[in-house]
Amino acid sequence: MSLVASEIAEKLLQIKAIKLSPQKPFIWASGKESPIYCDNRISLSYPKVRSYIIKSFVETIKDQFSQTEAIIGVATAGIPHGALIADALELPFAYVRSKAKAHGRQNLIEGEIKAASKVLLIEDLISTGGSSMKAVHALREAGHEVLGVLAIFEYGFKQAAMLFEKEQCEYQTLSNYDTLIEEAVKLNYVSEEELLFLQNWKSSS
Repeated sequence: MSLVASEIAEKLLQIKAIKLSPQKPFIWASGKESPIYCDNRISLSYPKVRSYIIKSFVETIKDQFSQTEAIIGVATAGIPHGALIADALELPFAYVRSKAKAHGRQNLIEGEIKAASKVLLIEDLISTGGSSMKAVHALREAGHEVLGVLAIFEYGFKQAAMLFEKEQCEYQTLSNYDTLIEEAVKLNYVSEEELLFLQNWKSSS
C-alpha cells in the first residue's frame, strides 16, 4: 500500500466523496447493490484535497508518462480534474464525450489537439472500465496514441483488469478499494466484521 493511496483514501472518506454502508447497500444505476458509493467530483469543492489529487497525478505523469503531449478528460467526471492537470503541466486539453453530439459538427472529441498526439486519459473512477475503453477507442480511431488511463480510484474488479489487458492499454489509479477499506477500519468508519463483508463483496463482484 503506497502512502499516496492511503492519503487519498483517507481524504475521500473524510469529505464523504466515498461512502461505505455495509448494512444498507446503495443501488447503482445498473441495479447492482453495493456497500460503497463513490463521487470523486466532491473533491473539487475542497481546495486542499483537490490540490493533493492534482499534485499526485502530475507527479505520476512526470515520472511514468513523460511523453504525454495532451491530457484528455473522459466526460463528464474526468473533465475538471483533467483540465486542472493539463493546466499544471501546461499541456493541451480536450475531452471525449460519451456519445457524439446530435447537432453541429457532431463531435465525439471536443477541443483541439495536434494529429497523432500521444495522449493520456483522465478518469475520476474505474469500475468495469467500459467508459474508459470507449474513450480509448475514440482516440485511437482519431489517430492518436493512448499512453494510458489514470484515475483517482478503482474498485479493483477483475472485469476491468481483463478489459484493459485485452485492449493493451495501461491504467493506474491513485487509490483503490482495498486501501480504502483498510483506512476505513483504522479511522473507525467500519468494524472488523464489516471489513470482512466489504472484502467478500469485492471478491464476489
